Amino acid sequence: MTRAAAFFDLDKTVIAKSSTLAFGRPFFQGGLINRRAVLKGAYAQFVFSLAGADAPQMERMRAQITEMCTGWDVATVHEIVRETLHDIVEPMVYAEAADLIEEHRAAGREIVIVSSSGAEMVEPIGEMLGVDRVVATRMVTVDGHYTGEIDFYAYGANKAVAVREVAAESGYDLADCYAYSDSITDLPMLKAVGHPTAVNPDRALRKAATEHGWPVLEFTWPVTMGSRFPVPSAPVVTGAAMSVGAAVVGLAWYARRRALRVAAATPPAPVPGRWRRRGA
Repeated sequence: MTRAAAFFDLDKTVIAKSSTLAFGRPFFQGGLINRRAVLKGAYAQFVFSLAGADAPQMERMRAQITEMCTGWDVATVHEIVRETLHDIVEPMVYAEAADLIEEHRAAGREIVIVSSSGAEMVEPIGEMLGVDRVVATRMVTVDGHYTGEIDFYAYGANKAVAVREVAAESGYDLADCYAYSDSITDLPMLKAVGHPTAVNPDRALRKAATEHGWPVLEFTWPVTMGSRFPVPSAPVVTGAAMSVGAAVVGLAWYARRRALRVAAATPPAPVPGRWRRRGA
């Protein structure tokens, strides 16, 4: 039999939200992000969560967030992610993606996550999914701290490069391989395999899929990871990486937190009549 694999993008393809956005809150609470950084990055992340991001937007986000994480302690990032992973990420996996992964596994194909996020997030998620391999962005570290320099950016054409390298290393025939993504920025990866599919595609990728005659899937039903995947007995193979997008918290969460503080400090107005609403 010819060896083959199914390559999956992560954000908005396997999980329902951006992994960056998902870990924003614990990073903020862990002291890695201040309020100024939250507000500075919130708009770009909000746009990405709604409609994805094109190449110029991704480059601006990359530059902003790599600057932000310069000097972060690597061990602290690992600890925060590991402690909060189950509560934050488990409910976000698409049921349709879970079924698709199981179908590929049953057909004898290996499962590879290819994400521009990094191993501090992607590797634990990959372990929960039981995937065979993770490819992610690698950042330079010195004395246990991130320098802000990128060793390998798993984005755009670099994803296709990584897919070809993994295929050569593992003996996959790319003509028999599958790939799934939501973003036009992953077009090179999709073109690298014999069976590409657009999942929840942005407008540009939907157009490209139509032009190439590729299938288009819509994933809409998030479920708990733990209910769908067994915990693997061995660690997933990965290129250790710090996500260039691991630091930005959602604007909606920050605004709600602020609103709750204001509400708590404001006494409720009396309600005429015998009864008054409690906890208003």
